[in-house]
Amino acid sequence: MQRVRGPASRKAPALNSFRRTLAARVAPATGREGRIRPYDGVVPDTRAIVAAWEALFRAQVSVLRDVTAEFPTGQLAMVEYDLLFNLSRLPRHRARPRDLHQYLLLSQPSVSRLIDRLAERGFVTKTPDDDDGRGVLVTLTAAGYEAFRRAAAVHAASIARRFGDTLNDEELATLTALCDRLRRGA
Repeated sequence: MQRVRGPASRKAPALNSFRRTLAARVAPATGREGRIRPYDGVVPDTRAIVAAWEALFRAQVSVLRDVTAEFPTGQLAMVEYDLLFNLSRLPRHRARPRDLHQYLLLSQPSVSRLIDRLAERGFVTKTPDDDDGRGVLVTLTAAGYEAFRRAAAVHAASIARRFGDTLNDEELATLTALCDRLRRGA
């Protein structure tokens, strides 16, 4: 079974061929008629894909507006918080700038400038990478971790208010699993 990937401009197979493929694979894919396990090689209808994307995107915009409005910007900018958050989750609280780039919605030069600003404030240090003489390692400092932790307490409370009245525990677990799958691309 080959998974269809690539640019949106690639011509997709006809919708009816998807439906025939789906009907033929439902029972073998699950052992139970009528249930399909997550991604079985059948590509959903393009309209359903676009509708799901739009719903996800619009939900993200709405949630981010609400949560950003309550973010403690007096302590850290959201983008600074994001970089510190990611460093706090990495082994030894450090990474190369190019590795941090994958977690942030910033260009590589913007990540470098952000790191420089955080280093000036004492929230991160930059040291030569012993494994790569040309590289630099960015490490979260104790002051950076404390600034992150203070902002995280306020931010987490805002997120809890936004999600707590909207989704139950099972829905939150499902949302987390779906987002993890989307992020991994599988």
